Amino acid sequence: MSSQTRKYLKFGGATALILVSMGFLAYTGVQDSKSYYVTLKELREMGDGAYSKRLRVAGNVEPGSIKRVGTKVDFILVEQDLKIPVSYTGTEAPPDTFKDNSQALAEGSYGRDGVFHAKALQAKCASKYAPEGAPAGEPAKSMTQAQPTGVGTTAN
Repeated sequence: MSSQTRKYLKFGGATALILVSMGFLAYTGVQDSKSYYVTLKELREMGDGAYSKRLRVAGNVEPGSIKRVGTKVDFILVEQDLKIPVSYTGTEAPPDTFKDNSQALAEGSYGRDGVFHAKALQAKCASKYAPEGAPAGEPAKSMTQAQPTGVGTTAN
């Protein structure tokens, strides 16, 4: 085998090794960052599979269940007639909209202790987005419904 052929084989082998390594790192990075959205009912039905996956669960914060200790927040999520205790230990404080009866989305893992251990928390207060004077449960009108008729015409 000539020295030229050996150079090409070494270069090709090194290139292949680098490409395989980069592919492996990309694959494992995607696997670590993906999370599955599940309802509380689906979470309970997952069995042992729930303990090994990164999950997202949503529900309403049960009134009176929020307990703050330093940066840790414990509360109960409610969805229909199901409840699950959540323990949030993220790096950021919970959002300002996180309070009793707010809608919350927790991302983390489900522990064998029956507690959902959240690392990220999002919250939305439904009453904040309702139109003025309307009950909190009434949806806001769309922009096309809210505009009066005759917009853009001039009166003579």
